Amino acid sequence: MTNSWKWYQFKKNEIDQIKQIIEEDSYSLNKEWLNQVKENRKNILRIEIHDDNKRIVKGSLIYKQNFKDEQDYKIFHFYLTLDQFITVDLDLSFLKRNNKSFLLAQIDRADNAIDGFLIIIGELMNEMLYGIDRFEDELKKMTWHFHKKNETSILDKIYKRRHELLVWKSLLIPVKEVKIGIEEAFLEDVNKGEIFKRTCKRIERAIELINEYEHEIDSIINLEEVISSHRGNEIMKTLTVITTIFTPLMALGALWGMNFKFMPELEWKYGYLLSLFLIVVSTIGFYGYLKMKGWTGDLLKSSKKGSFFK
Repeated sequence: MTNSWKWYQFKKNEIDQIKQIIEEDSYSLNKEWLNQVKENRKNILRIEIHDDNKRIVKGSLIYKQNFKDEQDYKIFHFYLTLDQFITVDLDLSFLKRNNKSFLLAQIDRADNAIDGFLIIIGELMNEMLYGIDRFEDELKKMTWHFHKKNETSILDKIYKRRHELLVWKSLLIPVKEVKIGIEEAFLEDVNKGEIFKRTCKRIERAIELINEYEHEIDSIINLEEVISSHRGNEIMKTLTVITTIFTPLMALGALWGMNFKFMPELEWKYGYLLSLFLIVVSTIGFYGYLKMKGWTGDLLKSSKKGSFFK
């Protein structure tokens, strides 16, 4: 890219060309990274400090993940020194928020390979931030839907958003590790100027947003648990109260449903009316007693639209 440093882009099937560039750094030390390039499936980060003070940061980074399919992701591999960096399977078409020509011009003006690599990381973070904004919109809709119409299906939506949040964190944590790894390896050689600071701020902003959304979703889950617990208690209370109220009816019904030969009540002229009277009075009496004690609560009140508990 420039006279002072170089950027090489490869596909994973171009291992032989990659070997030619890193041969001087000892193939045996880079065997693990080259195998990872072939496998093309997980995040790794390795930092090497050689006796001649040559420092290398290399690894693999998953930068896009389908929330519904574990196997649907985009990954690229990198090999970074002070004067060169190699990228394998980096798809710049993923960067929809930045013109490719403008991006390459930015990289070309970078002072060293580290800044060039950080520009790419910064743009990857920019794309992630747009994705996080879309996640925020969905979370906001879910929050108000939860308020207006709380139902069982909302639980599924809540935990889908919780899963998406975990996926976002799994994407961001390795990016933060790469940033820290670059600082660890190059120390004072890292140009902590505009490029470095902007990239770090984007990483920090994304992580801060995800942490805040995690707290928000946890609050929604806690609220849902409280509501579910309250409703469960109300259901049990309702069943208990109904059972208690109709206990006299069941008792008297069982008593006069017997078929003994000698039952004086069978000869009573007004026995049927008396039994109805006893049933009604005892039922009302039990309900009045429970009401007086305050044990019926809000069971007989109509539901209120937009309320979490009624």
